[in-house]
Amino acid sequence: MYKRQLRARYADFGPTLAREKLFEHHGVAVSTETLRQWMIDAGLWVPRSQRPRRAHQPRPRRSGLGELVQIDGCDHDWFEDRGPRCTLLVYVDDATSRLMELRFAASESAFDYFASTRTYLERYGKPVAFYSDKSSIFRVTASEAKKTPGITQFGRALSELNIDILCANTPQAKGRVERAHLTLQDRLVKELRLQGISTPEAGNAYLPEFQADYNARFGREPLSPHDAHRPVREDEDLERIFTWQEERKLSKNLTLHYKRETYLAEPGPETLLLAGERCRVHEHEDGRIELRHQGRLLPCRVFVDPEPRVLQADIVANKRLGAVLAQIQKNQQERDRARLASRKLTLRQKERIRAAQVRGDAVAPGPAAG
Repeated sequence: MYKRQLRARYADFGPTLAREKLFEHHGVAVSTETLRQWMIDAGLWVPRSQRPRRAHQPRPRRSGLGELVQIDGCDHDWFEDRGPRCTLLVYVDDATSRLMELRFAASESAFDYFASTRTYLERYGKPVAFYSDKSSIFRVTASEAKKTPGITQFGRALSELNIDILCANTPQAKGRVERAHLTLQDRLVKELRLQGISTPEAGNAYLPEFQADYNARFGREPLSPHDAHRPVREDEDLERIFTWQEERKLSKNLTLHYKRETYLAEPGPETLLLAGERCRVHEHEDGRIELRHQGRLLPCRVFVDPEPRVLQADIVANKRLGAVLAQIQKNQQERDRARLASRKLTLRQKERIRAAQVRGDAVAPGPAAG
C-alpha cells in the first residue's frame, strides 16, 4: 500500500522528504536509506554517484549571525499549474544557512525588495552587509552609470541605514542562497501542493510556518555566539527610507514633472519661498506621491494637463513586464477619471457663463459653485 502511495503522491519527492510525508500522513515508518533504495529500484531516484559531478572551491562561512546575508530572487512555477508563475525573494544568513526572510512577488522589483528588507529589519535589526548578484536593482549598470548618481534606489536606502551591499562575481560565490533555491524548488513546491495553496497571498501567509520547519531541519549554529545585527534607530524612518526617491526642481509656478505627471506644490507662505529650489519626490509602493524639501513634507497635488504631451517610451525588463502592465492599466484608469472630472467642471463653467450672459450679469469665469 505504501509503495502505491509513494508512486502516486510522492514520485518526485526526495527520499528524506518522502519518508517524512509517509509517516506524517500515512503512519508508515521506514528508514531513509531503505526508502532511497526502493526509489532507486523503481526509477524514482538517481543515486548521487550517477549524477554529473561539479566542483567549485568552497568559501568559508562567516562566523556570526548577521555578518553577511545572501539575497536573491528565484523565478519558478511555485504553484505548478494551480496558480501564476512568480518570484520568491530569499534571504539566507551566511553563517547559519537559516532562511531569514521569504516573500512571493510578481517579479524582482525595488519595491518588493524594499518590503522584504523592511520586514527583515523590523524582525532582526540591521545586518553588516547584504550579498547579491549584479542585478540592476543592486548595482548600476555601465550604460546607466552616465545618467545616474552611481547608486541604485535599493543601494541608496541601505546607505541611509548604514548597511553595505556587496555583489558576487559568479553565482557560485553566493552558493548558500543558490543551494537554498534548489531545496525550496523541491520541498516548498511539494508543501504548497499538499497544503492546497495556489496563490501568492496564501503562500506568503504559509511561509513563516515553512521557514521555521526548514530552519529547524537545516539551520546550523554559528561559529561565534555574537549577533552582528544592530537595532534600527528611532530617527531612521523605514517608511520614508524605503520609497523610490528622485530629485526635481520646482518651477516658478511651484510645479515639477515626475513620471509623466505634473505636480503642483500648494501655494503658501512656506512653499512660495521654494520656487527654483530642488525638492525630492518620494513614491510609495501603493503609488502615493510625497514632496519633501530638506526632509520637510510639502502639500502637493496632481495638475491635470488638458493636452498631455507625447513622451518617449520607457525601457522595461522582460521579467517585470507583467507587473508594469498592471500598474499602467491602473494609472490609465486614474487619469481617465481625472480628465473626465476636469471636462465636467469645464462644461459647468461654460454653462454658468452663458447663463450669466443671458441674464446680463458680469460673471468672471471661475470654479463652478458646489
